Amino acid sequence: MANSFFEPPPPTKYTVLNLGAGVQSSCLALMAAKGEVGPMPDFAVFADTQAEPTSVYRWLDWLETQLPFPVIRVTKGNLTDDSLKVRFKKSLKYGDVSYLKRIIPAFGISDKGEFSGMLGRSCTADYKVQPIVAEIKRRCKVSKSDKLPVVTQWIGISYDEMQRMKLPGKPWTQHRWPLVEKRMTRGHCIEWMTRNGFPEPPRSACYYCPFHSREEWRRMRNDDPEHFAKAVEFDETLRALWNENRGGMRMTVYINDERKPLREIDFDSEEDKGQQTIDFQSECEGMCGL
Repeated sequence: MANSFFEPPPPTKYTVLNLGAGVQSSCLALMAAKGEVGPMPDFAVFADTQAEPTSVYRWLDWLETQLPFPVIRVTKGNLTDDSLKVRFKKSLKYGDVSYLKRIIPAFGISDKGEFSGMLGRSCTADYKVQPIVAEIKRRCKVSKSDKLPVVTQWIGISYDEMQRMKLPGKPWTQHRWPLVEKRMTRGHCIEWMTRNGFPEPPRSACYYCPFHSREEWRRMRNDDPEHFAKAVEFDETLRALWNENRGGMRMTVYINDERKPLREIDFDSEEDKGQQTIDFQSECEGMCGL
């Protein structure tokens, strides 16, 4: 490991870019292609939740044509379908109980309005981190005997989001944050893209992500009404299924922290101007939205 997050760690046999296809990781990929960050990655890995906006997939198709290293797309499955899948379990008290698995970070409120909270989730760990780690292990032929890093994973966290940096949980890999080393913020990444003649990447996140801010919901409603309508449908379907299959939990769920149906919220309040587009500070692994 490096002595500082601002210094690159010792080189390893393999270098891999964790590609989220957002502003930061796309900028980092293109910087590598131009030789501004090295060594050249052996490959990049994009974990597809199958819930990104169409614009992200178009961007990724274009980005692949600009890179001298391959982009590997992996997926655990369809996050939308899995989040809405009704499951069953045995209960001594209730017998067969139907329920929805808590995969996305929905916001809940008790039926009597006495308490509220965010439900546990596993979307980032299960649909982003694990598929990437599994693919890296397979391609780099990592073995159980590897007790020191043989892989360096580049992660596109920028200087202004350092709170999202996480150390790896496996001895065979080490994380590196080249944008942090260069003190590059998200704004610097956009400036770099413009200066080098590249278009600005679209916003990368599942279209119904509960971490969207009011500004992002407003942008989606105005600029991407197709996916806003799909998010409204997802919100209503999730709530209806949850109310029918709560597994004993007396809560109603929503995909926004106001705990109101998405279609009923006025996102045009002046006090919301200037908020960050997506608040991923609670995002557990620093893998989404980059």
